[in-house]
Amino acid sequence: MMKSLFLSFLLGSNLFVNNFSEVQGRKWKGEGTTPNLESITIGRCYDYIRVVNPAVGEKNCSELWEAFRNAFINKDPCNILPQHFELFFKLSLHAIPTDKSLFWENNQLLVNSFSSRARRYMALGDTLFGFFGDFLNWCGQENSTGLDYESCPTAAECENNAVDAFWRMASMTYAQHSSGVIHVLLNGSAEGGAYPVKGFFADYEIPHLQRDKISQIDIWVVDDIEGPNIDSCGHNTVQILEDRLKTLGYSVTCTDNYKPVMFLLCLDNPDHSKCTLSSFPVLCSHGSKWQTHPL
Repeated sequence: MMKSLFLSFLLGSNLFVNNFSEVQGRKWKGEGTTPNLESITIGRCYDYIRVVNPAVGEKNCSELWEAFRNAFINKDPCNILPQHFELFFKLSLHAIPTDKSLFWENNQLLVNSFSSRARRYMALGDTLFGFFGDFLNWCGQENSTGLDYESCPTAAECENNAVDAFWRMASMTYAQHSSGVIHVLLNGSAEGGAYPVKGFFADYEIPHLQRDKISQIDIWVVDDIEGPNIDSCGHNTVQILEDRLKTLGYSVTCTDNYKPVMFLLCLDNPDHSKCTLSSFPVLCSHGSKWQTHPL
């Protein structure tokens, strides 16, 4: 009887200790490092230089991983700065085609579809450095060469976390190397407005655009297919953006519900009222030329 009670007590104590350790091990509120991060990033690197964009030439993918990893391991996960990733961006840098840069806010998946992995445009996620880290999570631990797979700090817990530091450096690098006609795709249905006055585009990309390399900035404000229409050209936050860019000396155009993007949205929503033929002009063939006629 006493032996049975002792075993029950011991089992309960072990369960308590294990549960307590698990809670203690999860130091932060955010998700931990993506499992198999090294394999994923090195694989993405080879995929990019061999399949997605071979024009960038040879890159040492293992060297890129080491430069990336060394930027944040063995450091306070709340004290990672953009400059810690300088070597990684130096090694991964490549040319961004003129007239092909596509900036965005609040519509990443739409931008990914529209850019078509650099076939139409080259958004940040279509560069090697953006492709390398897109949709992944990572952080290290102070006084440790290991990665933290249990939890990572969120932006709310600390501003200088490893993921945000990486994307700040990515945004600055991307802006610095963009040229020609610059395109900006904004979500006209975003809560709070299409252009966040505090965000990556406002804080890290616009300030690093090179005025002498840019001929024009085209803004496209596209609503979600279901709406609502919160923001548009010449109104609210878009007006703030237009004024800011013009003050900086840029030539700016703005288009609401840019048709090529609307066509893409309609591929997934063909029966929506915004996607009927009467909503768009019809292209009619006349000999060797195409002419546009409204229905």
